[in-house]
Amino acid sequence: MKQVTAAVIEKNGKILLAQRKQGDTLAGKWEFPGGKIEPGETPEVCLRRELREEFGVDTKIGAFICSSKFEYKHLPVELLVYRAEHLSGEFKLHEHDRIEWVAPGELANYDLSSADIPVVGELLKLKS
Repeated sequence: MKQVTAAVIEKNGKILLAQRKQGDTLAGKWEFPGGKIEPGETPEVCLRRELREEFGVDTKIGAFICSSKFEYKHLPVELLVYRAEHLSGEFKLHEHDRIEWVAPGELANYDLSSADIPVVGELLKLKS
């Protein structure tokens, strides 16, 4: 099972979702951005690197929120989800077609990747 990371970045009460590029595995699906942990990386180091590579932004990785496991046809994953704070840089799309800032109550309205779906429930529990 491959460990991957995901960030919950909040701004003005909304949470960042990113839509995967056409031609990509899971193309068109929405996700909490992140990526695969490389050998020797901690999840936090991975997540900061991935956000820099995918969006050109610098972040501070915060508290662990939850993990979610899902067996995709191409790869079984364990998604490790952390809070992240946007420190600097303008969001540029290198690996995604779109990003949107979404109110927590509207997250379930998006066609999320399967591993990301349980994260919405965890976030809503934390908000209540």
